[in-house]
Amino acid sequence: MTARPIAETVVSLMPRAKAELTELVAFQSVADPAQFPKSECEAAAAWVADALRTEGFEDVAVLDTPDGTQSVYGFLPGPVGAPTVLLYAHYDVQPPLDESAWTTPPFALTERPDGRWYGRGAADCKGGFIMHLLALRALKANGGVPVNVKVVVEGSEEQGTGGLERYAEAHPGLLAADAIVIGDCGNFRTGLPTVTATLRGMTLMRVQTDTLEGNLHSGQFGGAAPDALAALIRVLDSLRAEDGSTTVDGLDAHMEWDGLQYPEEDFRKDAKVLDGVELIGSGTVADRVWARPAVTVLGIDCPPVVGATPSVQASARALVSLRVPPGQDVTAAAGLLAAHLEAHTPWGAKVSVEQVGQGHPFQADVTSPAYTSMAEAMRVAYPDQEMQSAGMGGSIPLCSTLAALYPRAEILLIGLSDPAAQIHAVNESVSPDELERLSVAEALFLLNYASSKQA
Repeated sequence: MTARPIAETVVSLMPRAKAELTELVAFQSVADPAQFPKSECEAAAAWVADALRTEGFEDVAVLDTPDGTQSVYGFLPGPVGAPTVLLYAHYDVQPPLDESAWTTPPFALTERPDGRWYGRGAADCKGGFIMHLLALRALKANGGVPVNVKVVVEGSEEQGTGGLERYAEAHPGLLAADAIVIGDCGNFRTGLPTVTATLRGMTLMRVQTDTLEGNLHSGQFGGAAPDALAALIRVLDSLRAEDGSTTVDGLDAHMEWDGLQYPEEDFRKDAKVLDGVELIGSGTVADRVWARPAVTVLGIDCPPVVGATPSVQASARALVSLRVPPGQDVTAAAGLLAAHLEAHTPWGAKVSVEQVGQGHPFQADVTSPAYTSMAEAMRVAYPDQEMQSAGMGGSIPLCSTLAALYPRAEILLIGLSDPAAQIHAVNESVSPDELERLSVAEALFLLNYASSKQA
């Protein structure tokens, strides 16, 4: 079969894809009941399950995972003797953050004049599920799906609570496959077909400092009374060197990236760094975002400026993230981070450190036969472009679990989160052109992969 009918079918299906993504984005499926009702995630899971049933999937199930969330599974049988491919996405999303900073409502998919579709989860990763549906529909319309297909759509990836990982470990046959396509990454640049070769792992730590039985008047006691917020600021500042490099006692932060490079001017543009503001760290940009650990203070609990009183704070806490590159053990790194936070707390302040999330780093084998099939598919879907492999600073905890459970499976990482998508930020968006081309690429990959297994 030539690629043209596949591509034409995907083009014809794009209006339906937009309508479906609109429905899916409308669910406020943040897997944190403290912020959004659990019913929103449950409704999104039910929508995904119904979509799989409509496509003829068998054994469709909403899985109650150990962290209290739900993931969705389905199986689509292919020809006898065909290989099995697992397609992954997640329907849970990050909180919208400051909704007033969104140009259009975060949970209403909106096409703007630049042609992109805006909404929370449009790229990360509800669009990834729609990509899988488009690829399968195009194949069904042009001779059929040539492989057995398993689909799993996770409900707590953004929270890092590990529900699906624990479920998969307890049911090791469920997600077994010859090849696995993780649809939760993105092209290095819009229009440049890219597979992700590495993912950093992550540990989340909640650190709290306590110094007083209660807040005190800053005029009466300030200057001698130990300020818990000031102590916390000292602790957090100790996590960075003068140039902004991550400094955790005992943790190596000097690795180098030897693949595709990330020009500094491109990074500044992608990250929207303000004029005159320096980048932090040392080494190449690729070193810093793909090959080295990186600490980030995600939030601080302290009085807001509006309504603050002139008080010495008795208690303060923060949520700290540490990204851990392949080659480093995330559990050991978490121990070093906890020890660092405790060691650098000043003035004898009471400090407590609690780990609240963890995911392991991952490194793919980009020389495997499945990558050859994907490279051929991307060459067709993106004319005149060769597939590139890049790193990704983020984490997909399930990858390392799947690699451990199924060491013979070939794991590929693609997706819709190009730099312009601004995932995890306000005004997240997806490029419909990328959705179209990657859906074509995935369909062609499945054809190529099936053929390679028959040879």
